[in-house]
Amino acid sequence: MGRGRKFAVGDWVEVRSKEEILRTLDAKGQLDGMPFMPEMFQFCGQRLKVYKSAHKTCDYSSVYPYRVRRLARTVHLETRCDGEAHGGCQAGCLLYWKEDWLRGATENAEEHSEVDGEKNLDSIESAIRSGVQQPHTPDGTATYICQMTQIPHATTFLGWWDPRQYVEDYLSGNVPLRRLVAGLIYWMYYGLSQAGIGVGRPMRWLYDKIGPLLWGSYFPRKPGVIPTREPTPTVKLNLQPGEMVRVKSHLEILKTVNTENQNRGMYWDAELVPYCGGTYKVLKRVTRMIGERTGKMLEMQTPCIILDSVVCQARYSACRMFCPKSMYPYWREIWLERVEPERNSDLPAPKQAF
Repeated sequence: MGRGRKFAVGDWVEVRSKEEILRTLDAKGQLDGMPFMPEMFQFCGQRLKVYKSAHKTCDYSSVYPYRVRRLARTVHLETRCDGEAHGGCQAGCLLYWKEDWLRGATENAEEHSEVDGEKNLDSIESAIRSGVQQPHTPDGTATYICQMTQIPHATTFLGWWDPRQYVEDYLSGNVPLRRLVAGLIYWMYYGLSQAGIGVGRPMRWLYDKIGPLLWGSYFPRKPGVIPTREPTPTVKLNLQPGEMVRVKSHLEILKTVNTENQNRGMYWDAELVPYCGGTYKVLKRVTRMIGERTGKMLEMQTPCIILDSVVCQARYSACRMFCPKSMYPYWREIWLERVEPERNSDLPAPKQAF
């Protein structure tokens, strides 16, 4: 298959057949370290749109601060993992598609040589299905292997200072020029405010004054108001998929998190700020997910909420700016409030803050 082909955001592609994809994989069911997962077989033969170029991605397997890593010839389609083969993980991560697993929507199926045909495709498929868990773990609990846990093995180092990634963000169609410029301005503004040269507090004060007027947002990395060792409040709304909710204001939410921006262990991230005040549909309640660093299934003591079409946009995270991973943020119910049916007709769009 040609190695120079690139798909751009908005392109229509066809996922190759199962047999074609199996021929691209090694004995472990991987290509360039990226596993093809059992949850992906259902999309074989389907015609889908490219959602983002996955030329880079966040790596949450490392310690904080998290970084981005470079991927080669990889895209995100409008497909998410349903977790069926991975213990019912509910994270709903975007799937990574190597370009060798796709073809242009107008291309014809390819003929395969006898050398390709010599691969034991049944053995490779078996490796894919059996490779979702490590065979032996010291503590006897299941340790899962998925595309997210394999990011360090399927990627290469990418410094946040490398300007080529931001050029690629724009040229691929991942990030509009206005968002790119606004994000880089914020990055420099935030860096200067943290430089320890006596201008941090005035700069944050200025942002809080002009931000609500220009782009509807206070300084996105404001700390919560509850002292770290004091308990944080909770509320039980028992929200269900399909219900409509309004995200509370930024200042209201800061009253529910401590000075480390946590509520009962759940981190309130600046990437959630653009959605404050918006109205959205509940997609699902989340009680379990695979930890990217450990591969262990994490069981939540308090369920959290995922909202439909609400994703991390990596606007405010300097070392992983414009990551296209688009993971679902998790919401505590105390950060949300039900919207009565008669108020559902006119839903505001998320704010375009920077």
